[in-house]
Formats: sequence, C-alpha cells, structure tokens
Amino acid sequence: MSRVRQAAEGGRVVEVSPERLAGWFDGFAERNDGIGDTTATDTEIVVTARNGTTATAGVPFPPLGGTGPPTVRLVVHARRSRRIGLLLVRLGAHSVGVAENGKVVLSRTDRHLVYGRSSAGGWSQQRFARRREGQARQALREAADDALEVLGPHLAELDAVVLGGDRRALDELRADRRLEPVFALAGPRVLELREPRRSVLDEAAQRARAVQIHLRDRT
Repeated sequence: MSRVRQAAEGGRVVEVSPERLAGWFDGFAERNDGIGDTTATDTEIVVTARNGTTATAGVPFPPLGGTGPPTVRLVVHARRSRRIGLLLVRLGAHSVGVAENGKVVLSRTDRHLVYGRSSAGGWSQQRFARRREGQARQALREAADDALEVLGPHLAELDAVVLGGDRRALDELRADRRLEPVFALAGPRVLELREPRRSVLDEAAQRARAVQIHLRDRT
C-alpha cells in the first residue's frame, strides 16, 4: 500500500505500508544517486540523497527504539504488532473500532441526519440553523457515546488511538471530558478520509500502520 498527495508546505507525502518500507528506501536510494546522510530522532528520520533530495519519515507510534541503521530500525519498529483504537468522525457519521495489525476486530458505525445549509433568509433561515445545530450536537453526542462504549473497555490494551475525518468535529468531541482517556492516547495525526463507513474503517486500520514520508526535491 502506498498513497501520494501534495504537501501544503511543498513537496509530496507518500504513505508506505510497513511491509513495503524496506523496498521503498532501497528504491529511493537507486532513484537519487545513493544516500549521502541519514539522521534520526525519537520521532523522525531524515534521509538525504546524494542529489539533494530528502525523505523525512515520521515514526509511527513513537519513540523509535533499537540500535543500528535508522532506516532498518524504522522498518522493524513499523512492523511491530500493535493493537490500536480508531475514531473517525464527520458531521453526521462516525465509525469507531479496535484493530490488530491492520485488521478491524471490533467496530461500530452509525449515520445521522444533519441538514445542509439553507438559502432561505429571515426567520426561516434562523429556525433552520437552530434545527441543524441541534442535529449536529445530537450526532456528536452519539459519536461520543459509541466511542466510550467501544473503546472505553479496551483502553488499557491499546498502544494508541488514531483519529480520522473532520478536525472540527474531532475538536468538539475532544471537549467532552468523558473522552479525555481516549484522546490522551491519540497523536497529532488525523487521517483524511471520506464519510466514515465500515469499509472506510478498514482503510483507516491499514493507513494507521503506514509510515508517512515527506519528499522534497533539492533546491
């Protein structure tokens, strides 16, 4: 599995599955005249090719441990067995689950009616806005309830919680004090996903294991 997107700060970001990571680093060296330098911290590895191209790989589920060459350590780290929680939310839909090594073993998905914006004016628009706001609150409340019921009993077993969907909706959930133990296990990464469905949860379980690598051509 590999996914590529343009990075807002320039360059591009590729998501590489743990199983393909060693081969990806070999290919990076071949495409860019070999490796000139490699540095590592607990949270990222920066590989600089001889032609000046850089590959900055974020460490999933840090810190990076082990000894030896950083890229080898990252491959071993990424392939380690893990049990993670998944919390995917967009306005009107959510999917929550527990995954082991990229496979969902427990899940719950739900959708809620939330009207789109109205083009009407005056009192009608205000009534519509209040109704929409109420629907959105109810949808997020049910998402929080499901997150507690699905993830709550398993928090002690989880290595991490991975978030996905809409950042604004997730921020509103974060304000629910009942979910503090859930968000305490979550990192800063938020997977960009379409409307949460069961199949999207399967996709998220795979992507959660992937290593994000930011590629920048030499300047």
